Amino acid sequence: MVTRIDARRAAGTVRRNAQRAATGMLGLAGERMTKVDTAWLRMDSDSNLMMIIGVWALRPAVRYEDLCQRLTDRLLPYHRFRQRVEEDAAGATWVEHPVDVRDHVTREKLPRHKAGEAQLALQKRVGELAMTPLDRARPLWHMHLVESYDGGSALIVRIHHCIADGIALIAVMMSLVDGGAPPPERKRRGAPAGAEDWIADALIRPLTDITVKALDAAGDGAAKSLHMLRDPQQGLAGSVDLARMAYQVVSDAAALALMPDDSPTRLKGKPGRQKKVAWCEPLPLDEVKAVGKALNCSVNDVLLSCVAGAIGEYLRSQGDSTAGVEIRAMIPVNLRPIEKAYKLGNRFGLVPLVLPVGIDNPIERVYEVRRRMNALKGSTQPLLAFGLLAVAGLLIKPAQDAMLNLFGRKTTAVMTNVPGPREKLKFLGATLEQSMFWVPQSGDIGLGVSILSYGGGVQFGVITDTQLCPEPQAIIDEFEPEFAKLSLVTLMLPWGE
Repeated sequence: MVTRIDARRAAGTVRRNAQRAATGMLGLAGERMTKVDTAWLRMDSDSNLMMIIGVWALRPAVRYEDLCQRLTDRLLPYHRFRQRVEEDAAGATWVEHPVDVRDHVTREKLPRHKAGEAQLALQKRVGELAMTPLDRARPLWHMHLVESYDGGSALIVRIHHCIADGIALIAVMMSLVDGGAPPPERKRRGAPAGAEDWIADALIRPLTDITVKALDAAGDGAAKSLHMLRDPQQGLAGSVDLARMAYQVVSDAAALALMPDDSPTRLKGKPGRQKKVAWCEPLPLDEVKAVGKALNCSVNDVLLSCVAGAIGEYLRSQGDSTAGVEIRAMIPVNLRPIEKAYKLGNRFGLVPLVLPVGIDNPIERVYEVRRRMNALKGSTQPLLAFGLLAVAGLLIKPAQDAMLNLFGRKTTAVMTNVPGPREKLKFLGATLEQSMFWVPQSGDIGLGVSILSYGGGVQFGVITDTQLCPEPQAIIDEFEPEFAKLSLVTLMLPWGE
């Protein structure tokens, strides 16, 4: 008599055999990896692995088998999650690989811990996994299901940056939740093979089609100039705009190349080989918006000012002077429409924001952050940084490392700020109570800060190298007091001014 379990196992065997047969028919021709993605693939180092790491806190608990089934149904349709990477002298190739999701999902239990310290135990485990390499013989992703966490489950997700950037991966994760949509069907095609082809595909097309939309909201002059590249017949009529655009590009390129080093602090130096993460309880998003409206600042201005204030307070708590201290944070800027995120890959640039951590007055600090953010609007620096990554992907690894160290030497942190859904989501019937993620730091950068709005709250997360910052919780603990200080001072300002 055949049991249901036997039938399920037999069906699984048939499915895996079919996948292996399909892989055999496809051979190893595969799809060439873009040069930008290749740059991220080769950026792994002993101190920083190029993984995007996320944590979901779910309540009630979810079942392992249900998770595996959901990933089979919703994640594997994304082709990158069923392809491994094969490197060669010229770059890398995506190659189809038979995938059993159980090989990519590990069941875990947190070590014994005191009551009320589950989050500390989870944070410790996330830090360990941040320095655990993914298996290069398989597709470069892995999930860890903590089956008992705070009355529910925790899901730790690790995905190599060469698969996609953070914006694309958030779109992928949102397709996994209850009611999420699978990726649109697309025709399979190879990546451009020749240098001229990939430059056109990876640089010119984003410049003229995708990035125009991103810059439209930031600077009308820059966006208008980029529109001219779509229609060369209008080039002469817009010669003034074209000249202005050329001046902007030259100025931004010089600014990137000649960036001074930021202030030396205990957060900057040679990182080791251990990481720690920490996160705080969410701040109410409506309160953040109210403070921003009262000060005529954006939500981003308020949040970034809190980041600068928290880091400044941390440094002072360690006995360091912060007079005149500024640290540079590289902030990713999305260069494609969100509806194209399902195509995965990396399509973002970087802008350097210098945070005035030495300004103690919260009102003065938030207005200084606003001034600096406004100065970046209309900048072509995200495009230039994207081009730099594309060129780096052409080079051998030592040359790539030397080029990208330009950013590492002049930067203290990588910081992301991503808006999420206003309402809490469901996953396998459980409520997604909290969501956090961190993008990797490259080179010798040892500090990562993430800001994520979700479910009506704004959450801060920090990942640090333990040699540079042994206790990131000490930074996290300063975020709420910094916002409270800003709120109180805002209430004390004269009305109507």
